[in-house]
Amino acid sequence: MSVIGSHTPTAGGIARTALPYLDAAGSEVAQVYVSNSRGWALPPGDPAQDDLFLSGCAERGTTTYVHASLLVNIGSPTAETVERSTATLAHALRRGTAIGARAVVFHAGSAVDPAHYDAALKQVREALLPLLDQDGPELLVEPSAGGGRSLASRVEHLAEYFDAVDWHPRLGVCFDTCHAWAAGHDLATPGGMTATLDLLTETVGVGRLRLVHANDSKDTCGSLRDRHETIGQGSIGTAAFAELLRHPSTAGLPVVVETPSGKTHEGHAADIATLRDLRD
Repeated sequence: MSVIGSHTPTAGGIARTALPYLDAAGSEVAQVYVSNSRGWALPPGDPAQDDLFLSGCAERGTTTYVHASLLVNIGSPTAETVERSTATLAHALRRGTAIGARAVVFHAGSAVDPAHYDAALKQVREALLPLLDQDGPELLVEPSAGGGRSLASRVEHLAEYFDAVDWHPRLGVCFDTCHAWAAGHDLATPGGMTATLDLLTETVGVGRLRLVHANDSKDTCGSLRDRHETIGQGSIGTAAFAELLRHPSTAGLPVVVETPSGKTHEGHAADIATLRDLRD
């Protein structure tokens, strides 16, 4: 069965904050930021907290994923953004190694200007190949919600992205349901989630899907808007998530909720419980 968990706060110390949150939310898998989600600062981390978090996750049997800063865009036409994005991914991989993370998730990015698209894919190659050749956590590309000449939003766009890095075996996919819905995949129609995951497997091959972000949406299909909603309270609906958890490509995969959680763990705990009911 899939293991289900949540995006997990770390402010105040990764072990001090994240471990109690995992327990309270009932998370079987954790996703964390290791830098400001909307900033370029690259903090070194606290080795004592890292060690406590690593051992705490080992005791709980919890797998960890790092989500890179949301500013990362290695397809940008701005050289400084590409440089900072590459440095941020390298930092996330180093920090991921320190806390025992399995992989680092990053957004596919955007060429911004359609005329820059081919150059953007070359930048993807130049930035990612050296990182993919390193030991440590894998990299997982997350298709975006679309807009701004995205390098990958619909799942079929991933073929060109993987071509750019010669289908490197250490690049996988993180599938975000809200992003896919915003990009125009009709997941709510019966069979829609199944068809989308079939297309994803057809595009990138068996085994490339390595993480799922399970998020309902506040908006309509094709809106290009990435606004997450509680599972079953948005426009995607509960039935689609049942299809998600039954699909062969998600068997045994970690599923992370990034839904609104409020100031405490209760929102995530409720969504994890909902997904467990659908899974079991």
